[in-house]
Amino acid sequence: MREGIHPAYGPVVFRDRAADYAFLTRSTMTSEKTIEWEDGQTYPVVDVEISDVSHPFYTGTARVLDTAGRVERFERRYGKKG
Repeated sequence: MREGIHPAYGPVVFRDRAADYAFLTRSTMTSEKTIEWEDGQTYPVVDVEISDVSHPFYTGTARVLDTAGRVERFERRYGKKG
């Protein structure tokens, strides 16, 4: 890799404020805010609005659409055109 053209890549804590959940990973994102992690080290922290812990798709609270029932209801309401 060429020197000086890539952003710094290092440990960062991502914190989901809605779910009160945080995880440590590596990223090129930076932040002025820091947090002391479980290992006693201080890392930059990036607050996110949604993560796999709070997103409806991952938590199972997503509403599943019954497309077959919706089509049948539409046909009953407006009749089938033949």
